[in-house]
Amino acid sequence: MSENSSVHKIYDAIIVGGSYSGLSAAMALGRALKDVLIIDNVDPCNKSTPFSHNFLTNDGVKPEELQFKAKTQVSQYTTVSFVTGKAITGKITGSEFAIQVENGEIFNGKFLIFATGIKDILPPISGISECWGISVLHCPFCHGYEVRNEKTGILVNGNADTDFIRLISNWTKNLVVFTNGTDSLNENQKKELKDHNITISEKVIKHLEHQNGILQKMHFTDDTSLEISVLYAPSPFEQKCKIPESLGCELTDEGYIKIDNMNETSLSGIYATGDNSSRMRTVANAVSMGTTTGIIISKKLILH
Repeated sequence: MSENSSVHKIYDAIIVGGSYSGLSAAMALGRALKDVLIIDNVDPCNKSTPFSHNFLTNDGVKPEELQFKAKTQVSQYTTVSFVTGKAITGKITGSEFAIQVENGEIFNGKFLIFATGIKDILPPISGISECWGISVLHCPFCHGYEVRNEKTGILVNGNADTDFIRLISNWTKNLVVFTNGTDSLNENQKKELKDHNITISEKVIKHLEHQNGILQKMHFTDDTSLEISVLYAPSPFEQKCKIPESLGCELTDEGYIKIDNMNETSLSGIYATGDNSSRMRTVANAVSMGTTTGIIISKKLILH
């Protein structure tokens, strides 16, 4: 592994983001003997999650352990270099790309991969950020097994996704839907939930009581409270890195970076991989997308 800040070297590929997807892309490129630079500000999307699940051979491993092992293995490939820092701007210069980091250094590459993740926009409820990824969750496939049969809530704001609510009922029947105020459910949605014995509460949430991120109680503005162990809170998000948009990469209606079946964005030579471009927010998917992207770019570099 080397720290390389040369503004003259032209890398085969620059990867912005050094978590699972970025490292997987770098491994594929490194094994194809390509010069790769990973720019990473050490801020993974799952940093608050105590354990990673649904990743074969590494189920239940702490994310920081996975990250350390992954970087150690990628670092063995001598054509892969690392720079620790935040990428702040990007530029298209002819057939090449330039990325500038916050200390002013500029790096140039033939291909550009964004593996930058997304940032969840949590509702303004006291205690929710401290519990995020621990007992306030977004994905039952990542965490549902560990909290099966627990007293569980689902926080919905605006239009409720009844399919998501019914999905959670697979892991627990002890389920309450919190609308945090007057609900916007239509009569068909209410009937559907009632038919599945799912309770709806319109109480306004005051704060979440927790111990080190583990939910204990939900407190309401009417001075009542409810013991609860788990809260699913599907939330809106934004792109953590704004460079793809600034370069002209299109976004989907949901806000993900738009990619084709080869993980290439709407701009030729620029790729996106992992949570920033996929609804499937799992480590396994991030690794798969990263590996695929690295192989695709390697083939382009070799054959063209």
